[in-house]
Amino acid sequence: MKIYSLKTSLTLLVFSALVMFLSLSALATLIVGAHAVSALSVTPDLGFMLLQTDSVLGIVGLALAAAITMGAAGVGAALGMASTSAAALGAITERPELFGKTVLYVVFIEAVAIYGFV
Repeated sequence: MKIYSLKTSLTLLVFSALVMFLSLSALATLIVGAHAVSALSVTPDLGFMLLQTDSVLGIVGLALAAAITMGAAGVGAALGMASTSAAALGAITERPELFGKTVLYVVFIEAVAIYGFV
């Protein structure tokens, strides 16, 4: 399946990230909820277990935030690199003395990706 539209690609990216977030949060809620219900009726030890597993949602949120940040930086850099590299190669083909300037533009786009990963 080929996707030719940038709007369609971004819509699919946002939709898949939303589905992933909702499914992971539902899974984490089920895990923590099961411990919460069992802690109410059985023993005090499970209450301590609930305190330990309550941070699962925070860890999942941090992992999701890191994944979205790195993914968005990578997608942005890839979109910029796609147009800039083609234009740079065309310019170098016509005028080889522009090599230094065109490499500089490509380096700036790569810096965006590196900032996203850091």
